[in-house]
Amino acid sequence: MHIVVCMKVVPRPEEVKVDLATKMLDRAGARSVINSSDMNALETALAFRDAHGGKVTVLSMGPPPFEPYLRVALAVGADEAILLSDRAFGGADTLATSYTLAAGIRKIGKVDLVLCGEESSDGGTSQVPPSIAEWLNASQATYVERLVPGKHGTVHATRVLEDGKETVELSVPAVISVVVGSNEPRFLDYDRWAFAQSAKVQVWNEKELCGDPQYLGLKGSPTAVAGLREVKKAGRRRETVTVTPDEAASRIKAEIDRAKIARS
Repeated sequence: MHIVVCMKVVPRPEEVKVDLATKMLDRAGARSVINSSDMNALETALAFRDAHGGKVTVLSMGPPPFEPYLRVALAVGADEAILLSDRAFGGADTLATSYTLAAGIRKIGKVDLVLCGEESSDGGTSQVPPSIAEWLNASQATYVERLVPGKHGTVHATRVLEDGKETVELSVPAVISVVVGSNEPRFLDYDRWAFAQSAKVQVWNEKELCGDPQYLGLKGSPTAVAGLREVKKAGRRRETVTVTPDEAASRIKAEIDRAKIARS
């Protein structure tokens, strides 16, 4: 099978900022990492390929500086890497993002499985994988922790639900979103490092995708941020006093008595 893994590069959550003027994420100064659940999706794809044969292609959308992260995926075990990069893709919401990724998958050609992480740490909507399935008119399963081949061009996916688990049979092509923490992503294979550094990462722009411009980037994004406000985390009231031990005991007793009266 040919498996495509959609991989997103995200800013570290503790370093991300929001531009109040544009109402968009400001990545300047924030270090980036591969989205955590996308690494689980990559591990699922690599384990499937290692057990049953096939090829794994990593697909990402973003600016040229994302290329080194695709090379990390190659060093981990992916066979090919493709970056969708064009200013026309910038500012995309989940709809425009899923359309662009789906256009990239169509350009790749025959693809049996598309694996994604369940959500991105900088968005958390879980909307992109099902949207890709809709654009491709493919079967889909969400919150998957295990994937095995079935018979006659099918796969069996075990899904994690609120009240248990279920296993569903899907015809291919299929789009699968993988639950974060469902496996232990493998380390870089340093024997592959030379290959990862020299391998060609294909970069496709808007013209090469042959997509409809009205569905791309900011223009193709029907959702908009209406406003932003800073929400400060509520903290417990603190007061520091310097008194004798007896005065402190009396003060604490008085506070406890006051709290009892307030609750009664």
